[in-house]
Amino acid sequence: MSINTVMGKCEPRDLGFTLIHEHLAAGMPGWEFDNKGFDRKREMAKLVEQLKEIKTLGVSSFVDPCPMELGRDPEYAAEAAEKSGLKVIIATGVYNEALGFPQHFRMLGPDDIAEVYVSELTEGIGKTGIKAGIIKTATGGVPGWTNDTEITKLEKKALAAAARAHKATGAPILCHNNELAPFGRETLDIFEEEGVDFNRVLIGHACGVGNMRYYFDILERGAWLGFDRFGIAPIASDKMRLASLFGLLAVGYDRIMLSHDAVACWLGRKTKAAEEMIKASPDWNYSHICKNIIPALRKGGVSEQTIRTLTVDNPRNYFGG
Repeated sequence: MSINTVMGKCEPRDLGFTLIHEHLAAGMPGWEFDNKGFDRKREMAKLVEQLKEIKTLGVSSFVDPCPMELGRDPEYAAEAAEKSGLKVIIATGVYNEALGFPQHFRMLGPDDIAEVYVSELTEGIGKTGIKAGIIKTATGGVPGWTNDTEITKLEKKALAAAARAHKATGAPILCHNNELAPFGRETLDIFEEEGVDFNRVLIGHACGVGNMRYYFDILERGAWLGFDRFGIAPIASDKMRLASLFGLLAVGYDRIMLSHDAVACWLGRKTKAAEEMIKASPDWNYSHICKNIIPALRKGGVSEQTIRTLTVDNPRNYFGG
């Protein structure tokens, strides 16, 4: 199955080393009313420099699952892809109820929302002609920012919409979770009712959970795990993330993909919470996995073939290769 990148179609076999969850730019809803200092040309130059750096480190493809209301910009993504030479894949979908989920979508039914998603996957986003290549969902908020106890009714509606858009198009689904209160199991329950192919589902933000029962429950149902927040120290140290990864690999579980959830450009002024997160996370950037995490895996005895599985083969298979 061909994949929609912001520069056109590509085949799964052509993805190469893929960072499965990063952000070119992002901002909380309302950022557009507080963005006077944003210099697009300057930010693009900084972004392209970072993308070219990871390309020299071996990265070929970059998935940016930014929800539509958090600053997703197809034309910005296309410019970055063209100037850097990386394949960039962007998403359709809304964020969680606590920090996103526009009022218009709150008033729609799941079939109506699915129709929007399908349109962005098959026809293009707005008038840009640039197609989404993945469906983003989100349950729970962000550790330290929200207190999450269950998937909300609105989030369940969005999950159903994502499932129906997936069934209509075959596009994979990538799921945001609060690492300290994750709902990966419950998400799969909803998807199972909707008839989703779990081989096309990535339960993201798992590496800081540190719960082997949680990991086993998801992996044994045939879904993928996103160890995709390396470098975000306030949520979990990289030692903890690596310990979980080493443990899973040691007992034969390798349906895992790697990333950072890093943001090159923050839209609007940085909030105090964002500033604190950045200050406490000096390794939170696109190159950290290549420069530090993969060497740590090698030092711990992980084979080159397994590293290739995590970074090349698994993204290819998730996208239908």
